[in-house]
Amino acid sequence: MRKSPQLMLAAGLIGLVLTTSSFAEEKAKPAEPNGQDLAFNNKKGNCLACHLMPGVPAAVTSATIGPPLVAMKARFPDKAKLRDQVWDATKINSASAMPPFGKHHILTDKEIDLIVDFVYGL
Repeated sequence: MRKSPQLMLAAGLIGLVLTTSSFAEEKAKPAEPNGQDLAFNNKKGNCLACHLMPGVPAAVTSATIGPPLVAMKARFPDKAKLRDQVWDATKINSASAMPPFGKHHILTDKEIDLIVDFVYGL
């Protein structure tokens, strides 16, 4: 059975449209944020609102509320305790000014893990 050139052209165009559409959808997806993105995002972690961090000019942050985020592996040898601090700092210190990011669903578990990984490396 011989296919007409018009049918073959139409099939080729449909394939091109589907491929282009799929490519555009992939390109339109925003990149997954990493720990630093989330930590610096004022609608997510917003760590710079209270903490100094290496490489971030002091003029960018208030940094008078929380301690500087330096030498985190030395301060938190058990990474799980740092995660607990981000999840809900009031468990350890009921007067903590740090928002309970996990308890109040400000951040997802995945976002907390990404931020903790980032901060732990400081």
